[in-house]
Amino acid sequence: MKKLVSALVLSGLATASFSVLAEDAPASSLTGNIGLTTDYVFRGVSQTQNGPAIQGGFDYAHSSGLYVGTWASNVDWVSTGFKDNNSMEVDLYGGYRGAVGDVGYDVGVITYYYPGDQIKGANDPDTTEVYVAASWKFLSAKYSYTVSDHFVGWGTKKDPSGKTDGSYYVELNANYDLGDGWGVLGHVGYQDVKDNGDASYTDWKVGVSKDVGFGVFTLAYSDTDADKDTYTWSDNADGSHSKKVANGRVFLSFNKSF
Repeated sequence: MKKLVSALVLSGLATASFSVLAEDAPASSLTGNIGLTTDYVFRGVSQTQNGPAIQGGFDYAHSSGLYVGTWASNVDWVSTGFKDNNSMEVDLYGGYRGAVGDVGYDVGVITYYYPGDQIKGANDPDTTEVYVAASWKFLSAKYSYTVSDHFVGWGTKKDPSGKTDGSYYVELNANYDLGDGWGVLGHVGYQDVKDNGDASYTDWKVGVSKDVGFGVFTLAYSDTDADKDTYTWSDNADGSHSKKVANGRVFLSFNKSF
């Protein structure tokens, strides 16, 4: 569940940079990225049940401000009750970004797609969101709104199969360049799952990054106030090998763009 990569990698959830003036937009470009992380954390929740991940993608940015991209990572939660034969997330996204003075903006749509065979009677975990973001210098804010029937397979509190379209995520991010390749980052967000208070929560993250020339290392700590029972998942149908996936954790990531 990745967004456009910034100079300071947030790991799992990155934040776009909007420092370029619209009238000075660069020529169209195709870029790629590859990353490794000890834990794929998206909005404070481990997507790999506390395990490592390899990730990567491609972005095409047109000089007009339009962009499209794709990104993929291994995951380890979809096969616990949503789809069989799944071990991957594939993101497809596109939008338009620009800037007015020091204020940047970005509007777009993203689909989180999980290949595999849908389990009969299970909610569809594939999720589509529309988003709008703004930035000023090293600060940014973003609002994402679910337009698919379900947000990553969640149902309502009263009905496990109830639709959760209209769920949203709002976040504030800071990426500050300390110089000499060092940076610090901060993040706070709130995930609202429509009509499901048990699944809704606040998450936050702090970290430090270092550009070592051939890539960027990021060491971060993430935590949430999520309901621990709701976010204790099992990789077996009988409920064995349960793991807390939204508690405090430290993880190390490496990202290289090319």
